[in-house]
Amino acid sequence: MKKNSIIILLLVIAVVTVIGIKNRNKEETKLSGCTENICSLPTEQESLLQTKTVIEKVDIKKTLPKLLDLGASKCVPCKMMAPILNDMKETFSEQLEVVFVDVWKDQSAGNEYGIRVIPTQIFFDSDGKELFRHEGFYAREDMISKWQEFGIVLEDKAQNQE
Repeated sequence: MKKNSIIILLLVIAVVTVIGIKNRNKEETKLSGCTENICSLPTEQESLLQTKTVIEKVDIKKTLPKLLDLGASKCVPCKMMAPILNDMKETFSEQLEVVFVDVWKDQSAGNEYGIRVIPTQIFFDSDGKELFRHEGFYAREDMISKWQEFGIVLEDKAQNQE
């Protein structure tokens, strides 16, 4: 009887240990490649596990200047960028095109633009010529200032109405 109890106890400990290790590895995988304000692209093995989604090819040949943000919906710095990009997209809709591409879902976009880390913001002029790129979190005010350096003054519709 004692022998059976010891075997059951050892099995329970083994199962709990395996579950703990699996959960810890999942947490590390979620955050792997992310340090401070940038994240790395997923490895080939990680990208095979992701759901394939087709996104429209980014058209950089529009008449408006374009801010292209390449990131991922599960990357912490990218999540921090999302409300800023949404605000800029809404506020400057007639002056600037703001596009987000999730490179963990469409890795070909990351390869196409030579992305090494995410988030990466690429500034294009109205002719589709790349003006500048930044890696990591980029504050709204800094992006607006960068556009001004290129002679593109963005007027905030909300501030003009006050």
